[in-house]
Amino acid sequence: MEQVTNYQLVLQYDGTRYEGWQKQKKSSMTIQGKLEAVLEAFAGTSVEVNGSGRTDAGVHALGQTASVKLPSALDGETILPYLNRYLPEDIRILSVKPVSDSFHARLSAVRKTYAYRVDTRSKKDVFERKYVYGFPFALDIKAMERASKDLLGTHDFKSFCGNKKMKKSTIRTLEKIYIQESDGRIKISYTGNGFLQYMVRILTGTLLEVGLGRRRPESVPEILLARERSAAGFMAPPEGLFLVSVEYKY
Repeated sequence: MEQVTNYQLVLQYDGTRYEGWQKQKKSSMTIQGKLEAVLEAFAGTSVEVNGSGRTDAGVHALGQTASVKLPSALDGETILPYLNRYLPEDIRILSVKPVSDSFHARLSAVRKTYAYRVDTRSKKDVFERKYVYGFPFALDIKAMERASKDLLGTHDFKSFCGNKKMKKSTIRTLEKIYIQESDGRIKISYTGNGFLQYMVRILTGTLLEVGLGRRRPESVPEILLARERSAAGFMAPPEGLFLVSVEYKY
């Protein structure tokens, strides 16, 4: 039986033109699909790349993590330069390192951080327009911060889940929510042990509604208790969302 080595890949990508992370039969434009195609050419055999999570169509990553098992006979030192040579320009591998056989990019993750970027000016910056949500309204940041405090901790986030048929647990723990504002640009950072489908985008839409005064900051506990998607705010679009980092205990 051929010996294999398990590798951890850290990568960044501009998700603008992709149909998300997960490989699809109907489209070749996925991050996982592009990675597997190049790695299969490198390894000379079929491979399976596992990501820490499935970013949606149009979502970006500054520090996505993936794991893949490749034949041990290959020169591990050449994986990173080979990938960066043959992957599209909007996907870049930051690091490649061998890890234990038990490491799995998704199952071994203990913490993730996402950031959502909003531009409240009348028109988005020309050079940032694909990476920020244009929302040209005055926002009450203090009210958004008050609302965010009730989202911290371990809760059932079903109201913030975009998958209505979700059968698995919707309980997650949010450790930090940090809102930064500078010259009309806002960045909302979320750190937690895991996120449901569209969860960050729905959390962001809800906080933006609070900032607009359409929703009371004190309404968050009611939203959580409702366990109904309709109780939460709108879903912010994908272009402002970045997967910042994934943390592990090795």
